[in-house]
Amino acid sequence: MPEITMPKLSDTMTEGTLLRWCKQKGDKVDIGDLLAEVETDKATMEMESFEEGILTELFIPAGAKVAVGAPIALILGKNETAIAPGTAAQGPAKTTATPAAASYTPSAMPAVALGRSRSAIPGGSASSVRIKASPLARKIAESRGLNLAGLAAKGTGPGGRIIAADVVNAPLGLSTGSAPAAGATPGVPAILPTPIAGNPETQIPLSNMRQVIAQRLLASKTQIPHFYLSIEIDAAPMMAFRKEFMSTGTKITFNDIVLLAVARAAMEKPKVNAAFGNGAIFQYESVNLSVAIAVEDGLVTPVIRDAQKLTLPEISAAVKDLATRARDKKLKPEEFSGGTFTVSNLGAYGIDQFCAIINPPQAAILAVGAIVKKPIVNDQNQIVVGHRLNLTLSGDHRVVDGAVAAEYLGALRQLLESPSRLLL
Repeated sequence: MPEITMPKLSDTMTEGTLLRWCKQKGDKVDIGDLLAEVETDKATMEMESFEEGILTELFIPAGAKVAVGAPIALILGKNETAIAPGTAAQGPAKTTATPAAASYTPSAMPAVALGRSRSAIPGGSASSVRIKASPLARKIAESRGLNLAGLAAKGTGPGGRIIAADVVNAPLGLSTGSAPAAGATPGVPAILPTPIAGNPETQIPLSNMRQVIAQRLLASKTQIPHFYLSIEIDAAPMMAFRKEFMSTGTKITFNDIVLLAVARAAMEKPKVNAAFGNGAIFQYESVNLSVAIAVEDGLVTPVIRDAQKLTLPEISAAVKDLATRARDKKLKPEEFSGGTFTVSNLGAYGIDQFCAIINPPQAAILAVGAIVKKPIVNDQNQIVVGHRLNLTLSGDHRVVDGAVAAEYLGALRQLLESPSRLLL
């Protein structure tokens, strides 16, 4: 029976932290039994068994970081025995070979090196210079289009061997061919902090979530041509509408109103509800709204599907549920994927206006500030106290042109300044 490997529990996961084993060596395991709890870059998730038998080996201790696809345990069924690689089986019993790196080596984590074969440089010929790399490192490099030649002198495994951690942490621009990969930023020397005399520092290890945030936002800001448009809307109608709506006994927030308006406006101006990739623009027929939620380690963007079809109470309930489970790290992998448009609201933190970084591969993100009092000139040319809300759209200029973004913000303004339309 094959060994149990670290599963890919989210679309951006490259490694996971095995928080605890729910079964111990020697325990009987049935299909569907809870094997372990794994912390990904987005949540803490339960890992179920898809095999049955006896839990014969635990390759990874609790608390260790493990690359996706690396062996973590071995379950043997009836008449199966584990043997070392290359050992001939004795008798008719079915055998399963244990991985060469079954023992845990802290310095080699998060990767588990497999075997001792040498790897040719991706894209090279059989006669090319050969380098030492684990099979898992080769697999990750191939999936990312990375050239292991750029890491040949930087392997952190035994004898300079390249392991999965080296590939996961590789800089952008190590493409498989002589030309840079599409959309990649050429590799540049990293700017590293240096000790400052008389100013002690604390080094805080990156969590799985913070590593992914750093990678994705760097890729977004360096590979996506951002541009920004801002509008200031009259928030007084929203305030009156919310007060009247809540008089019916149903609680809603200003953010709930904004979210529904964002989705409805995207249906009116669908060119912003899109993504870029594979030399094409993908324009979506429904709005799957990614909502930025601050959690302890950073930021997550769970998705409200078909948001344009929801009522205000429904979208309010959906946001509250996602926010609660996001902070408890109880969201499911599928609840992070498939977003088409993102909203980030910092109004509750007292931020009047800001520009957000696009959540790739989406083509747009809306930054929402706080409702503030300020002097305005009314229709009678009188200076009065008004309530204003600033909205800033960040657009991917490969997909969204300035006029398209302006039309979208115009449609959004109309909905927010006439919020009763959201009840239709």
